[in-house]
Amino acid sequence: MADPKLRVENVSKSFSHGRDGSATRALSDVSLIVGEGEFVSIVGPSGCGKSTLFSIIAGLESASSGEVVLTSHEHEPLLGNVGLMPQRDLLMPWQSVLDNTAVGLRLSGLSRSQSRKEARSYFREFGLEGFETRWPGQLSGGMRQRAALLRTFLAGHDMLLLDEPFGALDAITRRGMQRWLTEVWRRHRRTILFITHDVDEAILLSDRVYVMTGRPGGIALEVTIDIPRPRDAGVDFERRAADYRAQLLELLAPPEQVIA
Repeated sequence: MADPKLRVENVSKSFSHGRDGSATRALSDVSLIVGEGEFVSIVGPSGCGKSTLFSIIAGLESASSGEVVLTSHEHEPLLGNVGLMPQRDLLMPWQSVLDNTAVGLRLSGLSRSQSRKEARSYFREFGLEGFETRWPGQLSGGMRQRAALLRTFLAGHDMLLLDEPFGALDAITRRGMQRWLTEVWRRHRRTILFITHDVDEAILLSDRVYVMTGRPGGIALEVTIDIPRPRDAGVDFERRAADYRAQLLELLAPPEQVIA
């Protein structure tokens, strides 16, 4: 593994409810490391706290205990130094696709013309060329996700948190987006922490995969995906991926007990 870019150390999170002092524990002693330039995925059952963990890493929530360290900004707040792409694309319907993708550049202080010029230079690479003046409602689901990822990418952060970005896409579009994201990551080598429910997606994309337990979420397993890149649906990939799939699913979906 490369030098650590992100360290999450024994992070726990509880949410209190009302005046009776009751609380729900969402995360329990979560520890993980993401190396510089790595693509790391987190898989786990629904409700295990994956999105809560992302909110803590992004600085949107505070941990109840534990520590998150972004090594390139070790003595700075997390908020504003990590790029977060949530499950929904959150494109602004009243703005053109170009202006949606350039919003982070505007917030960083660039003028409208400068930010649009910078954003436009990536439109071909992100498969958006020719759609600069369209409205988000005129885009397909896959293109909306490309625009949302470009917006996150252009915000200038070298640590990106992608929270199930392809979860709402159909299988064919999703497969194409996975290949495209792998190529963008290969060219720019941003550090990516990726949430998915799809074990096959995690195996295809990742250098390493962390498996989370049910609530309260904790890390049950770390698996290094030792399959050469580029990866595809060839026979060798399928054979090796099957072993990883079985290993991950054993924790995520243990076999049901046989009833005599």
